[in-house]
Amino acid sequence: MPQPFVIIFGKAVRSVARLRGGGSALPGLFVERISPTFVADTLSQLPKGVVVITGTNGKTTTTKMVTSLLESQGLRVFTNRTGSNFVRGVAAALLGEMNTKGKLAADIAILELDEAHAVKFTDVIAPTHSLFLNVMRDQLDRFGEIDATARLLEKVALTTTENVVLNREDNRVRNIAEKDLSAKVHYFGLGKDVRAHFPNDDELHHAPKDTGALPDAEVVLSSLAQPHATLLVDGKKHDVTLKVAGAYNIYNAAGALTLVRAILPDAPLDKLLTALEGVTPAFGRGESIMVAGQPLELVLVKNPSGFRLGLSSFPPEGYATMIAINDNYADGRDMSWLWDVNFTSLPKVDEVSGIRAYDMALRLQYDEVPVSNIEPELPRALRHFIQQAPNSPKRIYCTYTAMITLRKELAKITDVEEVS
Repeated sequence: MPQPFVIIFGKAVRSVARLRGGGSALPGLFVERISPTFVADTLSQLPKGVVVITGTNGKTTTTKMVTSLLESQGLRVFTNRTGSNFVRGVAAALLGEMNTKGKLAADIAILELDEAHAVKFTDVIAPTHSLFLNVMRDQLDRFGEIDATARLLEKVALTTTENVVLNREDNRVRNIAEKDLSAKVHYFGLGKDVRAHFPNDDELHHAPKDTGALPDAEVVLSSLAQPHATLLVDGKKHDVTLKVAGAYNIYNAAGALTLVRAILPDAPLDKLLTALEGVTPAFGRGESIMVAGQPLELVLVKNPSGFRLGLSSFPPEGYATMIAINDNYADGRDMSWLWDVNFTSLPKVDEVSGIRAYDMALRLQYDEVPVSNIEPELPRALRHFIQQAPNSPKRIYCTYTAMITLRKELAKITDVEEVS
C-alpha cells in the first residue's frame, strides 16, 4: 500500500481510538499490519539517526532528559512520550507527529524501549546510539530471568553503529563492553560516597562482591542531597539542582549527559547543565498534579527495586498515601514481586486500589502497615482518597495501567498534561 494511504488511514484510526479512549498503540498496530516497513522507512530519513534508551528502571525520565538536552542545542527531536515500548507504539507516536505526506519534522529520534522490545526494534532499524541504564529483576513472567535480559541488551549493543553508553556500576551492563561492538563505548558512574545508595540487582539479593578496577566514567554522580547533586564531568566538579524526583532519576541524569555529549561532542557543557536543571518529572514518574490546591504525586512502580527506590526517594511524612496495583499485561501479570518490597517505612496507607487491591492490602498487613480503606475500583478509590484528605499533599504509588486510569480520572477534575 502506498505510504500516503498508510499515513491517512493510520491517522484516521488514531483519531477514532482517541475519541473512544483507546490505547495509544492501536493505530500503530494497524499500520504495522498493513506496512511492516513503516517505522524503518520513516526513521531512516532522520539526519542524526536513532537513539535507543533501555534498561529496567528509569527509561521514561531519562528519555525526557536526553530530549530536553538535545532540544537545548537546537535539534528537533521525535520521541515516544507515552513510554509505549512496542514497535507499534513507536509507529503510533510517528503518526501523531508526521504530516499526511510522510514528513517528520525531526533531526533525531530518542526512543525508550523495554529490553525485549528493543531487540525487536533493532531488527527493524539499527540504532545510531544506545544508552543502557540497568538490569533488575522485572516482570519475570514477561522477560524471563535476569541473565537472559542482559543478553537482550547485548544484542541491542551489537547492532548500534556509533556510540554505546553503559552504566559501569551494573556488572551486567558493564560487561556488554566485552562483546565485539562496532560502536564506541562510553561510561557513566557513581562516586564512592554515594555508591552504597545504588545497589545493583546482585547486591539487592547477595553481599556485594569486589569488582576490581572499574573503567573511567565520563560523567560521575559524586554527591547527592536531593534535589542537589554534584557531577564530575571529565573529572571537574559541577553542582546542579534538579527538578526530577528520586535518587535513581538523578543518577540517570549522569547517563543522559554522557549520551548527549557522545552525540554532540562540541555542545557547551554549561548550556547542557542548565537544560538538565530545567527538566521536570516525566509522565507519571514523580509527576505532580494540583488537586484542590494540594499537590498529588504519581509514582510509577513495576518491580521490587523500583518500588524500594520510590519509597526511599519520597519520604511519607506529611503525605496521604495510596497504592494502586493492577496486573494487566503492561503491568506484568505476576505480582509476587510485591513480597520482595519492604513497606515498613510507611506509617500507614490511606487507600489501596486496583485489580490486586486485596493482595496489596495483605502484603501491607504482613508488614504491620495500617490500611484505612480498600476499594478495587480506581475511579471510586481516587474520589474517596481525595475527599478523605482534602488539605494534605498526596502521593499514589501505581503500576502502569493504574497510572493511565488515574491520570484520566484526574483530568476530569483538574489540569493534567495531555500525552498523546
